[in-house]
Amino acid sequence: MPAQVHVVGAGLAGLSCAVRLAGAGQRVSVYEAAGHAGGRCRSFHDEALGRTIDNGNHLLLSGNRAALAYLREIGAADSLAGPEPAAFPFLDLKTGHRWTVRPGAGWFPWWIFDARRRVPETAAGDYLRGLGLAWAGARATVAQCLVPGTALYRRFWEPLCVAVLNTAAEEAAATLLWPVLRETFGRGEAACRPLIARHGLGQGFVDPALRFLEARGASVSLNRRLRALNLDGDRVSALAFGGAPLSVGPEDSVVLAVPPAASADLVPDLVAPRHSRAIVNGHFRLDRTAPGVTFLGLVGGTCQWLFVRGDIASVTASAADALAEEPAAAIAERMWPEVAGALDLGAAPLPAHRIVKEKRATFAQTPEEAARRPGARTAWRNLFLAGDWTDTGLPATIEGSVCSGRKAADMVLSSRGDT
Repeated sequence: MPAQVHVVGAGLAGLSCAVRLAGAGQRVSVYEAAGHAGGRCRSFHDEALGRTIDNGNHLLLSGNRAALAYLREIGAADSLAGPEPAAFPFLDLKTGHRWTVRPGAGWFPWWIFDARRRVPETAAGDYLRGLGLAWAGARATVAQCLVPGTALYRRFWEPLCVAVLNTAAEEAAATLLWPVLRETFGRGEAACRPLIARHGLGQGFVDPALRFLEARGASVSLNRRLRALNLDGDRVSALAFGGAPLSVGPEDSVVLAVPPAASADLVPDLVAPRHSRAIVNGHFRLDRTAPGVTFLGLVGGTCQWLFVRGDIASVTASAADALAEEPAAAIAERMWPEVAGALDLGAAPLPAHRIVKEKRATFAQTPEEAARRPGARTAWRNLFLAGDWTDTGLPATIEGSVCSGRKAADMVLSSRGDT
């Protein structure tokens, strides 16, 4: 029987790995502990709202080449939408001031010399200080590389850092923010167009991947939690899900695409990030569709981003460990005035809503935790790791998840001489 690849975990890392392998003609089996695929990137029908919502809001950029390649491969290239040319609208919740950042074409940021295209109360030289991130040392934080207290820091660098790294700028690793800037804003307007899912993350990233895998003979098993890896010398010999162990053939490979804590429990002596940061999302059903609003950056409040799809307005609060400990009702009362103010709804009463807490949304992207990210290879020749917490050189985002899965898949193929 031809060799098989066992992918444990059907989040985006596991799905992107399985898609890459199945597309290369490999026999693939995917196992997921939950009753659904997608992990933290999924959609579900919410009874309180009467609508399908995403468990978390995600903003991609047109420079996220791995994520966009994944969508093309699974036939979902049209599942994202955004403005052309790139435009990032913002609202300062404290002052009511609104503005739009409009990056220019080309790698050199000529647009920063035009006051109409940049953040208010900032000068061109303020932006050039961001180049300090390119030479940041491994222990440097974002705040140490920039100038806290300035208008640009409060209105751009700090919210960008929190949104991308889900970690406060005072403790976030500068080395993880720079790759994002380099691959998006550093490549000009065409690479930094904001993109959001037209109809939800499930319809864009998950459902088409499952159809892709099914069409190529791959199996996806839900409610299959891996309890242990049976290790024999330098290889994994079996997977223990409960009941009789599933044998792993001599030429088979295993890709472990589960969170860092679960991976550390399964893989002996694995060094992995130990701490996490929370994200809290609030979803509110509006009386009507908010015309002209797709997404909006929020500064000076509880939330950092507002997304509108149809009559559902969703807000995201990142680096939200303290907020996540509050009752959902209290969180909704804090978030709704920001939504109402951003959409000019006046003193509209709190509508039907849903608060979604992801207390371990990402690993804490500090220099100390980033140093604990393992590579895709392990001490066992047929065992590989995937996940946004592995050492992709990128932060823990959708792009990082997809990159990790593709990297693990390529290593499997390379180990078999298929690339």
